Amino acid sequence: MSEYLWFVLAGVLLVGVVMSSTLLRRLPVSASIIYLGVGLLLGDGALGMVSWNVVRESAVFEHLTEIAVIVSLFTVGLNWRISLRREFWSRPVRLATVSMVITIGALALVGTTLLGLPLGAAVLLGAVLAPTDPVLASDVQVKHPTDQDSTRQALTGEAGLNDGLAFPFVMLGLGLMGLHPSSSAGLFSVWSGEEFGLIGWLGWDVAWAIAAGVVVGGLTGRLVGRLALLLHDRNHQIFSLHEFLVLGVIALSYGLAELVYGYGFLAVFAAGYAVRRIEMRDTGFAAEPEDPAPDAEETEEEAAARAPGRAAQYMATALERFNGQLERILQAAVVVLVGAVLVENLTAHVLWLAPLLFLVIRPLAVLVGLARSGISRGRKALVCWFGIRGLGSVFYLTYALSEGVPDPVAGQLAQIVISVVAVSILIHGISVTPIMGRYESGGHRVRKV
Repeated sequence: MSEYLWFVLAGVLLVGVVMSSTLLRRLPVSASIIYLGVGLLLGDGALGMVSWNVVRESAVFEHLTEIAVIVSLFTVGLNWRISLRREFWSRPVRLATVSMVITIGALALVGTTLLGLPLGAAVLLGAVLAPTDPVLASDVQVKHPTDQDSTRQALTGEAGLNDGLAFPFVMLGLGLMGLHPSSSAGLFSVWSGEEFGLIGWLGWDVAWAIAAGVVVGGLTGRLVGRLALLLHDRNHQIFSLHEFLVLGVIALSYGLAELVYGYGFLAVFAAGYAVRRIEMRDTGFAAEPEDPAPDAEETEEEAAARAPGRAAQYMATALERFNGQLERILQAAVVVLVGAVLVENLTAHVLWLAPLLFLVIRPLAVLVGLARSGISRGRKALVCWFGIRGLGSVFYLTYALSEGVPDPVAGQLAQIVISVVAVSILIHGISVTPIMGRYESGGHRVRKV
């Protein structure tokens, strides 16, 4: 295909990202469904312009989805405008731990008994499909940092946390298959040893990697945010370069965490939340700090520097706005690729596995995880339904494939995961507008408090 046609397709896709945000707002079709359809059109099932194979091109899928997920997780952290002492934390933590572990166990059981997978591959399948997606679930997450709706907060926090907390179980599955990447543990590779064992997994992949990711990300976001505010107070122009600040914080937190064998996904989420915490502290948790009246020759940034807490709020808002735009572009690119490889990865197993996951396993896991949480039955039903699977699952799949999962297991896992993700894009994309519209019209509107 001519390279100029790729430019045309890229232009159509980027323009479509802009148009879809307005044209599809009232229709029962999400933008992701359109991107999936474009991918199907470009793939082998139609025009044949994209002839990729998930297993063969796993490295490309891995890195592209990796970037999309970390950008989205930073946005989730920035939107998480709640105190550490707030009760909102308990629900997403339950969903990202108790509910996710139940989902992994149930899917592993299905994998060994109904799909004929070996134990390691079945655990890997459970870990890949268990986490909900922070990218495709944006329509049901908080719409504004001051949105205090408990359902949206639970879904947002779950998506932000479980993409990182699923990593230990991916490592467990790889370890059971003899593929644990113990020889590439960053700066501290000597600690990991050569043998995979349960104690090593608990200490290294669970305790250390989770703690390191959260601590490194939190410290990075806090230090960079405070330094940016300090420079802003002296120069008043630094936030005009907020695009570089976004990319810098994401790259630093992710890279530093991975270097010390921490989970970069958790680090990026923690970094975004740390930046938001700076604004929360400086404003005394007020929703909208008062703006000073700017002088005639004063810019918005210069006026912001004179108001207590206003500079921190401007910083967080600027980062959030740019990151959200970048997130939509990456989402479009990855979903188009998923659509392009969908035809060759369709499997009949999805006809019973997807309903089992979305109508049985997910609801049961949520009901157990949110038991005695104080959330109403209607809100629980909403959380049960919107367990969206997406780009995070594609990343974990391709990450595992790049570690050398052998055929035919690799092909079987690819077919199952791509098919389930496509089904999730369709059913959740069609249902999100009417369900959330009814939810908000019933008195659960997004609040700015």
